[in-house]
Amino acid sequence: MSVKPKNMTIEDMGARATEVSGLLKTLSHPNRLMLVCTLVEREYSVGELEQKLDIHQPHLSQHLTGLREAGIVETRREGKQIFYRLTADKAARLVGALYEIFCQEAA
Repeated sequence: MSVKPKNMTIEDMGARATEVSGLLKTLSHPNRLMLVCTLVEREYSVGELEQKLDIHQPHLSQHLTGLREAGIVETRREGKQIFYRLTADKAARLVGALYEIFCQEAA
């Protein structure tokens, strides 16, 4: 299989490569990747994510902050609870592609 950019200048490819490498770098930690995979399903509170993924709160907060700073997730506050959801469609599509490549056989 060959994927060839159509009518893309080397400058455009460089800009895209920078964007993609930043996204991949952010998702390169297993816990951050699991968080994004989970958030594809729906919005979750911090407590729900902690319970579902068994990531202790200090580490969970650190990973969520990194994802928020990268523009991949956003927050919504409801009383004392903070909810997270994906904001980056590209991240959701990438996770979908990764799921098809790596996880469909196991499902």
